[in-house]
Amino acid sequence: MNKYLVLLLLFTATLQAQTVVVPDSTGVAKSNDSLAVSKPVNRDTIKPFKKYKAEGVSAVVGEYVILDSDIDKAYVEMQSQGISVDDISRCQLLGKLMEDKLYAHQAKQDSIMVPDAEINGMIDQQLQYMISELGSEEKVAAYYRKDNMADLRKDLFEANKSIKLASLMQQKVIEKLEVTPEEVRSFFFSIPEEERPVFGAEIEIAQIVVEPKITKKAIDDVKEKLNAMRADILDNGTSFSTKAVLYSKDPGSASKGGLYTGVKRDSPWAKEFKDQAFSLLEGEISEPFETEFGWHILYVEKIRGQEVDVRHILLFPEVSQQSIDEAQSEIERIKNEIEAGEITFAEAARKYSDDKETRNNGGQLVNPTTFDTKFDLTKMDPTLSAQVYNLKEGEVSDVFTDRDRTGKSSLKILTVTKKYEEHKADYAKDYERIKQLALREKQIKVIKKWQDEKVKDTYISINQDYQDCDFAGNWTKK
Repeated sequence: MNKYLVLLLLFTATLQAQTVVVPDSTGVAKSNDSLAVSKPVNRDTIKPFKKYKAEGVSAVVGEYVILDSDIDKAYVEMQSQGISVDDISRCQLLGKLMEDKLYAHQAKQDSIMVPDAEINGMIDQQLQYMISELGSEEKVAAYYRKDNMADLRKDLFEANKSIKLASLMQQKVIEKLEVTPEEVRSFFFSIPEEERPVFGAEIEIAQIVVEPKITKKAIDDVKEKLNAMRADILDNGTSFSTKAVLYSKDPGSASKGGLYTGVKRDSPWAKEFKDQAFSLLEGEISEPFETEFGWHILYVEKIRGQEVDVRHILLFPEVSQQSIDEAQSEIERIKNEIEAGEITFAEAARKYSDDKETRNNGGQLVNPTTFDTKFDLTKMDPTLSAQVYNLKEGEVSDVFTDRDRTGKSSLKILTVTKKYEEHKADYAKDYERIKQLALREKQIKVIKKWQDEKVKDTYISINQDYQDCDFAGNWTKK
């Protein structure tokens, strides 16, 4: 693989890093859009690595150490995401790890600070996600080969802090970079015509969502159930934990008695949940309250300074068949009006859709990866792709049923508002995308120059096994 292309690939991955991270043994975190636990890796299929030493030191950058096992973990993470590693060498991965360490090291030298509260908030969010994927704290700790959650939190703290520092340092280096129209033009026409990029087929999608109405009786019923549980616990001494195990609908905490530890005021929990957690005394149980996830009662088990340990029970109001039938009739009526030309899809979305995120924009979906409205047909969510793949531009889909993480159902119709066929890059039609490529090339060059300068001033030691690597950067200072 061409060195420049590998650098571009890894640099782009760094810029698009998400908040879910997997730590290596030295605190470096590799970002991962879909946590590896959701797609277990068959480690028997991983090819053996040459020059492998169980805990051999591959390199030292400033105060950071990179182990041989960290490179192996990088391979595992890439494979878990379905990325082919056939053309990516250990030298290239070591070079990327050294870049990460250099950023983090230089961030400390430049006194770039990351508040502990911000890191702890990220950890809380990550642990909630991992627990929901695996089912319990014990399983999460075991997956990461930790004896307990405290050890895992410690590793996650170092990992998050390291990658956040690296990210802030990289942003600082490139934050003021821009490209002029002339630079974009020069970039594009410097590429031989036969080598110009081919942009895949893309589509723009809009949706209308109708949610079955939850009746007052359904809400009253769920509140009555929670109040009955609360009274049984307070009056009869029944265990809150047992009630949570038996009845709570929260997959992340039900199996451990509804327990969440270390809840902070700045944690990414629902506001109503935190309001209850920090308004009650130790041992008190809240009245039933509502969040976007459903209805809860909450018990404060322990107050530890600015943190609280809580247990909660979550229930959902039941949706009646009558409400489902009414929603079905409503969305079919909307679909018929659109197809009859009585109203446009965008107007119907603004008027009827229950989806708050898209209705004001005429139902237009935003790509969560690129944050624009275009979706690459080969990279989009498989479920969404199947629903729109055969639609013509302007055609309205059949009615689909969606279920969120709580199991709540909603009905939706989709339309393709615009189709873009696969084509070779065109300067006029694809100016914005070409501009992004030109900016990325400029960022790479600036990063390369910055890196070369900092490498000269930073202590770097590379194991002799990697001395002959053809690194993209001058790590060996030859």
